Amino acid sequence: MSNEILADTLVTLVSDLITIPSAFPPGDTRSISRYAAEFLKRAGYEVQVVSRVPGLDNVVAKMGRGEPSLVFNAHADTVGVGERAMWETDPFHPVVRDGQVFGLGAGNCKGSMAVQLWLAEEIARRGGPARGEVVFTFVADEENLGPDGMYFLRESGLVKPSMLILGAQTENQLITAERGILWSKISTRGRAAHAGNPSAGDNAILRMIRLLNRIESELGASLPQRRDEAMVSTVNLGQIHGGHNTNVVPNVCTAEIDRRLLPGETVAQAFAELKALCESAGEPAGSWTIELMRGTNGFRAPRDGALVSSFAAEIERATGAPARFLNATGVSDGRYFADDGIEIVNFGPGSGVQGHAANESVPIDQMVEAALIQAAVVEKLLGFEGQ
Repeated sequence: MSNEILADTLVTLVSDLITIPSAFPPGDTRSISRYAAEFLKRAGYEVQVVSRVPGLDNVVAKMGRGEPSLVFNAHADTVGVGERAMWETDPFHPVVRDGQVFGLGAGNCKGSMAVQLWLAEEIARRGGPARGEVVFTFVADEENLGPDGMYFLRESGLVKPSMLILGAQTENQLITAERGILWSKISTRGRAAHAGNPSAGDNAILRMIRLLNRIESELGASLPQRRDEAMVSTVNLGQIHGGHNTNVVPNVCTAEIDRRLLPGETVAQAFAELKALCESAGEPAGSWTIELMRGTNGFRAPRDGALVSSFAAEIERATGAPARFLNATGVSDGRYFADDGIEIVNFGPGSGVQGHAANESVPIDQMVEAALIQAAVVEKLLGFEGQ
């Protein structure tokens, strides 16, 4: 297949995907999963469409048997349109212009999904894997950081990767290390009273301020010193809610905190650290609680591993320059496999600055390049029966 024909094929695929709404909220992936499942069935894959929550459908397509299990993943949901006036085109009607395809989700992550659909068909056309199995997963609930997409597939045992490739906007470079994430909620209680006589009450918001000041004074000073190459350990106060009327001393307050963890830090350690800082603030026992909302550890794939080294070699072959290893700002669905001792790579067309922005687009030449690189990686790791 010539690169021109490949480009036309990928433009058709990503355009089809853009026209199928899958924005969160509500994150309904039934229609887009049906499209992917039918495509993969026609290519000869064993396909399942599974869900734990109605509307949040996930596609699992397999070919081959045994080890290694090479798993590809792209999330099928997108963020919402946002402010419609900021879009120069209809977000759900793809436009091809200046070598790019524009539309909601074009880069994040329907460009990678289109490439992976082509790749699945190409593997089947070449006879399937000569050894092991190849698995394609297209999932819901990624934009919600929720448990009903890739997390559900792992917990249910539907995918057990030896190596995992996640579609991402990396401009066809590599993300092989990712910070962990911890979300915690702190709740404080006090005693309501009339604002005209605040000493008769016990202000839950002020108690929260004292707890948060303790966390900020300690972690705000120490975390910037915790580094792993370009990655930095961070803490952020994301939400705070308290009180119900201005003339009442508030008796309840809640705050939610985001901690990003280096691969060497664990969720358990980071949560224990937050709890210890709250305890050291000196507030009365029973006047506050802290809970772990969700958390996953970070990961790092060895650069001399089979998957990473194969990608690095094929990127250099395709571009004429050594592969670059990028720093991830956010988190991917790879985090659910962080403790499984497998190689995890984020790779795909598009720029990260395009994600979650109006007038999102994906370069056609990068989709072509991503398709050819990944086909070469599969050939190197699994081989093809037809050869």
